[in-house]
Amino acid sequence: MGIFSDYINERMSFEEIRNKRKQQLKRISDIRGRGILTYACDMNKGNVPSLILPSDLLPFKDQLAYIKTEDIDIVLETPGGIAETVEDIVELVRDKYQRVGIIIPGTAKSAGTIFAMGADEILMGDSSSLGPIDAQVVSNGKRFSADAFLDGLNKIKEEVEKTGKLNPAYIPFLQNISPGEIQHFENAQNFSKTLVKNWLKTYKFKYWKTHSSTGKKVSEEEKEKRASEIAVKLCKHSDWLTHGRSIRIKDLKKMRLEIHDYSDIRSEKYNKDLHNSIERYYALLRITFDMSSIFKIFETPDHQELTYSISQQKSLQKSIPMKQEKPSSAVFSFTCTKCSAQHKIQLNFVSNVSIAEGTIKYPANENFTCSNCGNITNLSPIRLKIEEQIGLKAIF
Repeated sequence: MGIFSDYINERMSFEEIRNKRKQQLKRISDIRGRGILTYACDMNKGNVPSLILPSDLLPFKDQLAYIKTEDIDIVLETPGGIAETVEDIVELVRDKYQRVGIIIPGTAKSAGTIFAMGADEILMGDSSSLGPIDAQVVSNGKRFSADAFLDGLNKIKEEVEKTGKLNPAYIPFLQNISPGEIQHFENAQNFSKTLVKNWLKTYKFKYWKTHSSTGKKVSEEEKEKRASEIAVKLCKHSDWLTHGRSIRIKDLKKMRLEIHDYSDIRSEKYNKDLHNSIERYYALLRITFDMSSIFKIFETPDHQELTYSISQQKSLQKSIPMKQEKPSSAVFSFTCTKCSAQHKIQLNFVSNVSIAEGTIKYPANENFTCSNCGNITNLSPIRLKIEEQIGLKAIF
């Protein structure tokens, strides 16, 4: 059985999950011999600000203050966000620490990929992924890739130069685009490209002294050329076809970007304990997101700030009796995902509590069978959310 399944089957309380998560984060820190900070966003919750945003700068800086080591690792999990905010965060980190490692056990897409390029070392596993960094822009209510737009515009120009006339089909499109917007798209694309190029040359390639194939000394011109090639490749929408495409270790190696694959047992750098601790931490991080209303986590081994989904908290509060400071039970409504039948289920926090009329006792194995259609649903995510909300561990 896998690590994730093992943790699920332990049926831990929210507090127990938090403690184990912290233990694994400290374990990574001890193995690496440096301070560590997590900046993680849940990409599965809808209608929450899970992107990298300017409002993240304060809690990130707050957690950073607890790390007094010379070097730092950052565990990063994000769908992307605002590149300008990433610039602020990376510059904040680089001003304070000598060496920076970015650990990506899951996903760091778009602006998250730009973030990773500001490190001296990028650590990824066999299921980790980065993503294209082509700027995403909005025009006339539509969101699209700036690089794809500029490529399309260039094709129109080439067609006009070749045929000597403009295809009338392009006129409505061109009428809705101003020169200022075109310049904005070019600026947005160049911003991402320039950040990556400069950071790679300044930080990632700082300790690149010799060519691994020839042993010859690496010149500053060669560093700049390699950095430019990687930045252009990551920005090229036509190479990836979609902004959400996963870029894995093998793709990055083709770009000649060195990645520390912590999961590669064949590597001389392989550390079994590091691999295990990262996998365990990430499993606990995912469980925290999946079984709570939290959608952002900023944490070190000893401190944390959690960002909750207010709408989910409110809906949960409605289903929990609030007459007692510490309720003996909670009744929640559950809708079968297959037949939409409604059920009221009682979850107890103390022993020997009678089941209220019209409710069903929370199942001992946490698998609820719908009396209408027979569909089976695991209720542990709901149970963990309730435990988190009221601070008590359920008995069942």
